[in-house]
Amino acid sequence: MSIPKTIGFPRMMKEPGEKRVFLPEFIQSLAQQGVTVFLEEGYGSRSGYTFEDYKVASKHVLEGSRQKVFQQDVVIALRSPRLEEYELLSRGAVLVTMLHYPTRPTRVETLKKLGIKSISLDSIVNDNNIRLVENMRAVAWNGLEAAFDQLEQHWPELRKPDGGALRTLVLGTGMVGKHAADAATKLGNVERNNQHIQEGGPGAIALSVGRNITANAATMQSLFSQVDVLVDAAQRRDTSQPVVPNTWIDWLPAHSVITDLAVDPYLLDDDPPVVRGIEGIPQGNLDKYVFAPDDPDWDRLVPVQIPSEKRRCVVSCYSWPGIHPEACMRHYGQQLEPLMEVLLEKGYDHLSPQGSYFERALYRATLKSWLEAEEVESARSPSSSQS
Repeated sequence: MSIPKTIGFPRMMKEPGEKRVFLPEFIQSLAQQGVTVFLEEGYGSRSGYTFEDYKVASKHVLEGSRQKVFQQDVVIALRSPRLEEYELLSRGAVLVTMLHYPTRPTRVETLKKLGIKSISLDSIVNDNNIRLVENMRAVAWNGLEAAFDQLEQHWPELRKPDGGALRTLVLGTGMVGKHAADAATKLGNVERNNQHIQEGGPGAIALSVGRNITANAATMQSLFSQVDVLVDAAQRRDTSQPVVPNTWIDWLPAHSVITDLAVDPYLLDDDPPVVRGIEGIPQGNLDKYVFAPDDPDWDRLVPVQIPSEKRRCVVSCYSWPGIHPEACMRHYGQQLEPLMEVLLEKGYDHLSPQGSYFERALYRATLKSWLEAEEVESARSPSSSQS
């Protein structure tokens, strides 16, 4: 398959709360490029859209079964389909989705075994290694909104007994961390912040730290003891080790809310294993993203091998942008339009690292580019030079 002629859009069925679908204007932009777009029957219905909203009298937009949609030249979904559904893809088809190559080795192996080509949306970066398909602002703001919602239940109008400012500690100073600091100083919601100011509230302070602090237990203990909201926005070099051991959670005041924005999974069978940045906390989703310390789901969601005795209220969602689905998908559609123009013009096999701006970005996100980089890294490793 060289130049794609068809694109399939399956529904995302991760959990009932997942209502995100690409919006009609994005589907129409693809159809206007001459490809035939197949939508799974019912696509968008949970968000109030009908097939006619997508079709808009276009002969290039059709409905089909889930199996039919997966058999198209290109298959696009925001979140990765289940591994068993990769079998539905035609050999040589292109899967465009969030694949997270570095922390999902099983996905990579499955794609290789089945002969499926892929473009990982989270790996589409420009020449300065800045992601082009991302919604980091929504990750941070939606997560902090949920955190301050919980804190407000504990302290009405967010007024602490001592009258002091609310304090947030952000672990990580990358894109998510920067947005998290901004959101924390505004109580996770601009409307709430404006009301807080009008009522003479105590305000909020956000402090961000990086690796040179998070590795220092004594400093972290001092910081934790003053924290009302702890945010994990850290991008770890070694995902087999937590940034915050479970015992450190005991340093937090009892009312503190842990805000999980990194949302790495527990993949203990992988080599090396993957653990959460804050040890012993559960991973939530769009159906449930608030966990009280005595929530019985804690024991169900945290592997027994992982220490989890020390607990605080946790807000965690694998898909924070999905809290406000329509705004999220309009954002992604606008980012994807110029990239899809290139893919539909060049095809997967002809993408080049020496091509145009968007072509280079797409190439970096391909499975073949990831595998090439892994081979280079393997050749450089000390074990390779000693063999």
